[in-house]
Amino acid sequence: QVQLQESGGGSVQSGGSLRLSCAFSGYTYGSYCMGWFRQAPGKEREGVATIYSVGSASYADSVKGRFTVSRDNAKNALYLQMNSLKPEDTAMYYCAARGTWPCPLRPGSWNYWGQGTQVTVSS
Repeated sequence: QVQLQESGGGSVQSGGSLRLSCAFSGYTYGSYCMGWFRQAPGKEREGVATIYSVGSASYADSVKGRFTVSRDNAKNALYLQMNSLKPEDTAMYYCAARGTWPCPLRPGSWNYWGQGTQVTVSS
């Protein structure tokens, strides 16, 4: 049983930074696509960043240059470094895993999800 647990959310002012973490357990971590998604109130869930292996990350246009996704296979961990945060980044952020490559930014085909961590950016 794959399990994902996010941490690191919080409230920051515009221009600030946060680092989200996701702990993965239950299967061979290195063989999975991992991703970060977010959902703001009244909006659909959207992809933020995905990663399969080092150098294979993809980002939503809205976060390119500001967010960096990384993974540590030895620690079964996924990270999202978020810099230059904007109020429009406010959302619940979810960690997700998918058992097959490729790693799409569309959320519909991902198999496993965490409970989410809230990020709030004030202006």
